[in-house]
Amino acid sequence: MNIIRKLLFPFSLIYGGITLFRNYLYNTGILSSKTYNLPVICVGNLSTGGTGKTPMIELLAALLKQDYKVAILSRGYKRKTKGFKEVLPNSFVEEVGDEPLQFKRKYPEITVAVCENRQNGIEKLKPEADVILLDDAFQHRKVKASFNILLTPYNDLYSNDFMLPTGNLREPKSGAKRADVIVVTKCPEVVTNSAMQQVKKSLNAQPNQNVFFSKIGYDSDIKNGSTQQPLSYLQKKDFALVTGIANNKPLVDYLKLKGLNFTELAFKDHHNFSATELEVLKQHSLIVTTEKDFMRLQSLSNSLELFYLPIKTEILNEEEAFCQIVMTHVTNFQQPTLQ
Repeated sequence: MNIIRKLLFPFSLIYGGITLFRNYLYNTGILSSKTYNLPVICVGNLSTGGTGKTPMIELLAALLKQDYKVAILSRGYKRKTKGFKEVLPNSFVEEVGDEPLQFKRKYPEITVAVCENRQNGIEKLKPEADVILLDDAFQHRKVKASFNILLTPYNDLYSNDFMLPTGNLREPKSGAKRADVIVVTKCPEVVTNSAMQQVKKSLNAQPNQNVFFSKIGYDSDIKNGSTQQPLSYLQKKDFALVTGIANNKPLVDYLKLKGLNFTELAFKDHHNFSATELEVLKQHSLIVTTEKDFMRLQSLSNSLELFYLPIKTEILNEEEAFCQIVMTHVTNFQQPTLQ
């Protein structure tokens, strides 16, 4: 934590107090949260930055789509449009955002939409869905999800963090009590049982909350639309790794572990590449990027070799139990008293 963030600690107390009071108003029913007559599963976090929400949504979509009509609702971060908009395979990033477009192209049979007003979005999706997945809506208290999955990175647990602007928490740690399941993401390849118990102790989960651990799983192939190459294709090649994500360190470490040498070009999360930046990138003959960034960089495919490395969430402990909890919730869902 740098000195400036430490000096801003009084503002963290103010911000924490405001969000704590807001949660109190919702928890006591003074402010109302709308419930729905179908399962609404929310994936979110307490902190800013990347916690692995996108691959978690994809894991849930893959799990549920065989038996249910699934819809995904996102706000469409950094899109240049407003209101409700259904995402199509040929939509533009500027219209719908990078992650929703990624969802739609990966699962074209699933309805994907963006709407900054989650209540309106859910109402429009209800006729098309048996279950709705909410991307990054844990703090959106106007909607009461029927099931909440809270994510926290292994090396940046919310229990060790502070409120903004001193730390990265969007709301006080007590907000974690709303979660039905807590998933510790971005774990090392091997996490001992002792380490898991220490993390669980730090999180201080409620008796009714299940805690799972997950890691980033990397595909064995790099892809470009319908074409793909084995990761070994990059051996002895000069390429640039271009990323616009919150934390690219796991990806960088993974590629280095594979013995690959590359130029690292890191941009901020959800970076909108300017025309000048795209021209600079064209100086490289081969670029590898993330699946999310691929949505923004596809125009480069006409000028150079452009690939992305797909990732997925892999549950390290009791994967079957995790899947069963989610499936049981959807299968046994009972309609609440609507508000």
